[in-house]
Amino acid sequence: MTKDTKPLAPGVDPCDDDGHGQQTLRLDEARSRILSSVVALRDTEAVPVLESLGRVLASPVISTVDVPSHTNSAMDGYALAGCELPGDGEKTFEIAGTSWAGRPFAGRPRAGQCVRIMTGASMPAGTDTVVMQEHVAVDGLRATIRAGHRAGQNVRAAGEDIRAGDRVLAAGVLLRPAHLGLLASIGAGEVDVFRLPRVVVFSTGDELRSIGEPLGEGQIYDSNRYTLSGMLRRLGLDVIDMGIIPDTREDTERAFAAASAQADAILASGGVSVGEADFVKETLERIGDIGFWKVAMKPGKPLAFGHVGKALFFGLPGNPVSVMATFYQIVQPALRALMGLAETGPSIVVKAIACTALRKKPGRLEFQRGVLSRDSASGGYVVSGVAHQGAGVLRSMTEANCFIVLSLEQGNVRPGDEVEVQPFAGLT
Repeated sequence: MTKDTKPLAPGVDPCDDDGHGQQTLRLDEARSRILSSVVALRDTEAVPVLESLGRVLASPVISTVDVPSHTNSAMDGYALAGCELPGDGEKTFEIAGTSWAGRPFAGRPRAGQCVRIMTGASMPAGTDTVVMQEHVAVDGLRATIRAGHRAGQNVRAAGEDIRAGDRVLAAGVLLRPAHLGLLASIGAGEVDVFRLPRVVVFSTGDELRSIGEPLGEGQIYDSNRYTLSGMLRRLGLDVIDMGIIPDTREDTERAFAAASAQADAILASGGVSVGEADFVKETLERIGDIGFWKVAMKPGKPLAFGHVGKALFFGLPGNPVSVMATFYQIVQPALRALMGLAETGPSIVVKAIACTALRKKPGRLEFQRGVLSRDSASGGYVVSGVAHQGAGVLRSMTEANCFIVLSLEQGNVRPGDEVEVQPFAGLT
């Protein structure tokens, strides 16, 4: 705790009633409530392994083969019986032939013989040791080996990686490139995965215009749907864009009904504050159910969560940085749980030394934008805050590569203080 850190003052407790009959929840409590209400999708489909990247396994994968399928050499070199290795000095062997990968040596070398062998090639009968070629002096069909080697070296046993009958992957695993290679190594042509969640995205606000439309007085282009669609597509989800919804009760209610009829989750940006033209929270209370609508985080305090029919509903703030912060901290873990992931866990957090002063008042968990790098002298992580921290400055997210995570109780940060950092690379 730094010198400027102090306990929360009376009345600043984020779990106190905010005067509108609604508590402002701590982030961990908000996440916990959401995750406890998520029911993972159970519809499955079989897909080819090459099309399974980013999908979630619906059932365990059991190998039907040994990997490797045969005992083989880990090196280019010479295969022999380990009991014939010289104990001291050197020993010369006759080269009986060559074992190639895919074309094994036929026969069994006699005592005093060795076999030239390539990486991955089957070990000839009667051999159990490989001496790498750099340690062998070859003269025609004679190979001289010095002492200092051990029996069994440089050999990969059949089934060393995987044995037939082994469970190689559990249900709930998010398939990444290494998993695809692993599946291919056991000859799996397709896998059972959970259906991808369908997510509806729309924005609310009479001030918003779509790209290509002229801007009138006080109007802006809608960027939130593009940001949200990008983050959702990086998760591999099925995105349905419903565009911009006018700020009326009737249009908002129609959008809710249309979205819930086709989606597993609904993401709306804007319309969740207490303004007279903000109808998202009001509509959610009327035709759905609302869990909460304020979280003690900055940016992103106004955030409505609930259900419309069977669909999860997230009413995100209108400010573009708030949209991204609340998506990564709250929405993404819920969507990962909806996908059927066994682990929705926390993002990577590292410690870093602040290079710049950061202004912070106790009372809310803050996610300030920063630039994380390595200090050339110490080799440790250092971080600097970006110049503009406003919730409406989307450019700050393009200039930054991390969130600087400042706790509820944290006060101002001075250069040299240690802070926690979430790299953006670990958020997806």
